Amino acid sequence: MQAVILAGGVGTRLKPLTNILPKPLMPLGEYSILEVILRQLKLAGVEEVFLTCGYLSHIIKAFFEDGKRLGLNIKYSVESKPLGTAGPLSLIIDDLEEDFLVMNGDILTNLDFKRMFNFHMNEGASATIGIKAREVKVDFGVIKNDKKNFLEYVEKPIYNFDVSMGINIFNKNAIKNIIKNNIYIDIPVLITKLHKMKFNIKCYSENCEWLDIGRLDDYELAIDIFEKQRQIFFKDYL
Repeated sequence: MQAVILAGGVGTRLKPLTNILPKPLMPLGEYSILEVILRQLKLAGVEEVFLTCGYLSHIIKAFFEDGKRLGLNIKYSVESKPLGTAGPLSLIIDDLEEDFLVMNGDILTNLDFKRMFNFHMNEGASATIGIKAREVKVDFGVIKNDKKNFLEYVEKPIYNFDVSMGINIFNKNAIKNIIKNNIYIDIPVLITKLHKMKFNIKCYSENCEWLDIGRLDDYELAIDIFEKQRQIFFKDYL
């Protein structure tokens, strides 16, 4: 298995911490966020990882080198300009296997990557999106109306959504004619294009922990969760 980890973001919402370190290298205990992900991917059967970098890429390279320390073959792709979340794939498309995993480098999860990959292959999918159920509570009374007439009053409603986990699997042949070399494109746009072209797109979910580490309060929560439940993220790997 191959994996592509998107590690090129500036981490604006985590400043000033990310003035010194790229976001994927923010520590969780004695590990960085990215090292936790890499160790999990190794456990799942991934042998080769592409790190797509931009901001402070030299620090990421210096830290992980060729990946031998983790039992992985790590290669790097450095953007000369921002390419979005799907654009970086255009720089490495010739080196990718027929099906490969793409994920953000700033998430804490214990999702079973191997199970998700097997699901993708068994479904013959062109793209598989990892999804997570999220509950959103509105702390106000919501007024439903037609811009003039009152229709309904809903006091502090709770809405349920399925959100993207930032973990996807793509088929190389399905996307290679959509992503253009060195052209900006995000994964939601790529998936929407695949859908309009009638490609087979699946959604995958399982009962797992998942946290997007985008803001300072998310990062503080991730530190707490990781320290208290470390065993569920590494299982029997350590």
